[in-house]
Amino acid sequence: MPTNVIMPQLGESVVEGTVTRWLKRPGEPVAEFEALLEVNTDKVDTEIPAPASGTVLQVYVPEGQTVRAGTLLAVIGRPGEAVPEAPEAAGVAEPSGRGDLGFISPVVARIASEHNVDLGLVRGTGQGGRITKKDLLAFVAGRGAVPAPWETPAFGELFRPTEELRHVPSAASPAPAPTSGTIVPLNAVRRSIAEHMVRSRHTSPHVTTIMEADLSRVLAHRLANKDAYARDGVNLTLTAYFVAASVAALKAVPMANSSWGDQGIVLHRPVNIGVAVSLGDEGLIVPVVRDSDQQSLLALARAVNDLGARARAHKLAPDEVQGGTFTITNHGVSGSLVAMPIINQPQCAILGVGAVQKRVVVVETPNPAGGTQDSLAIRPMVYLSLTFDHRILDGALADAFLGAVVRALEGHAAS
Repeated sequence: MPTNVIMPQLGESVVEGTVTRWLKRPGEPVAEFEALLEVNTDKVDTEIPAPASGTVLQVYVPEGQTVRAGTLLAVIGRPGEAVPEAPEAAGVAEPSGRGDLGFISPVVARIASEHNVDLGLVRGTGQGGRITKKDLLAFVAGRGAVPAPWETPAFGELFRPTEELRHVPSAASPAPAPTSGTIVPLNAVRRSIAEHMVRSRHTSPHVTTIMEADLSRVLAHRLANKDAYARDGVNLTLTAYFVAASVAALKAVPMANSSWGDQGIVLHRPVNIGVAVSLGDEGLIVPVVRDSDQQSLLALARAVNDLGARARAHKLAPDEVQGGTFTITNHGVSGSLVAMPIINQPQCAILGVGAVQKRVVVVETPNPAGGTQDSLAIRPMVYLSLTFDHRILDGALADAFLGAVVRALEGHAAS
């Protein structure tokens, strides 16, 4: 009897995934537990093993299509065995979660609620006409949703000079399309990043505040301890210090460890800090250091090392990029001094870390006659930017958080 290959639920909160590559094609033999296909869930690629040995008789879901957990993907059996022509005939029916709309995933339902979208107006391109995240975000981008006040032309025009308004293009006039060029196909990671970033900017009003920190004490501590950490197999990077400083700031300003909810602001008990990791041309991914507030600097450094290495090797589990409550992105590794990163929804804020540069600064030193005197010194300085959701944090509270990060770094004495 043929064996069905079903889309598994690859994480506690992962309800759908995208088939990125079939490793076996119809007519090809496959052994039990041999990798059959690759599935991407929230930028993590996972190999799905074959549940039985035999021949791949039928593949129902093409590469690039997103389906929910429980969907029939393929059938394995003996050559010549009869297989159903459609998944419904194999006993995996598409449930009707919302009247005639068919199954609506929690992700789609949340985005629709955030943007006040009537899903009956959205054309679905998923399996069986299902509405996907891509469909809904395209609808939102096409002004099908009710925009937030700060996104409406009338709101912006209140603050524009009259002369400038004469040159505002009509919303009905489409931008000219490129006449030539090479199309770079979108991989699953790049598509996921695009959808998430568009949704983030449509969801919350972004505001950025910037401060700078003197890393003299951090660098001195690292120099004094990196050999001891190395003997424990840990590379003591600056990222671990930024995570530790963020933990201290989140304790000082708990509102920064929160999310916006329909019933109010949700204050998160765990402190789960995501650390953005570049994958080069493929994009980036944000593995999460869980319970960061319960870990020593050594443990944080070990976690950052491990998650970063496995992220670049594409060996993260789906759950390891879920559940973050705050994010750090170190854009300074490529030389950038200041950036305004986009919030990693549904979090409240994201910390951007610039390149560390030696700069001449004014410092205060004790004056033998009393008081202090100013002098010039060369110090390793870094710009820190906090992009925050203005629905949750106001400027004063955001500055209090970023100031706590600066104080934690400049007064660092951890072991």
